[in-house]
Amino acid sequence: MKFLVSITLLFFLQACTQKYEPIKTSSMENTEAKNNPYYSRTDTAKLNISNEEWKKILAPDLYAIAREAATERAFTGKYNEFDEIGEYYCAVCGNHLFRSTSKFSSSCGWPSFFEADKEGVYYIRDQSYGMDRVEVLCKRCDSHLGHVFDDGPKPTGLRYCMNSVSLEFVADSKK
Repeated sequence: MKFLVSITLLFFLQACTQKYEPIKTSSMENTEAKNNPYYSRTDTAKLNISNEEWKKILAPDLYAIAREAATERAFTGKYNEFDEIGEYYCAVCGNHLFRSTSKFSSSCGWPSFFEADKEGVYYIRDQSYGMDRVEVLCKRCDSHLGHVFDDGPKPTGLRYCMNSVSLEFVADSKK
């Protein structure tokens, strides 16, 4: 019995003396933009880039969501519970999409907005997975951003349910 207690005590003491690396938090900065020759927050010219080219440039998670219309898991996105003041841009091309003053807490698991930049997005009907929805895409690069629903707050009554991976945030203080 003493042997078992000694081993257990040694195990706990060993665990207390180990050095752990700090948990790395994800930065809000889009580091991929540095390797993306098509990324610009000022150029609004329509891009016509093949998915093969995007696949070489974008991180796998961003490629899957933006180019293949995948969806990040609910409640996992970095902007889901985020309320700083600033602008949201397309993480793929840098096109302006939303102002933070149109963001609201919808509790749906994804960042939600009641109004989008009319020059930043366009819409197509999405009947995948047996549902009838409206897909929201970036007007500059045709990347999938999420979907829009008609159950949002006033004044628009819309809920733009977006994937955090598809967004880049720039705080007003960093402009």
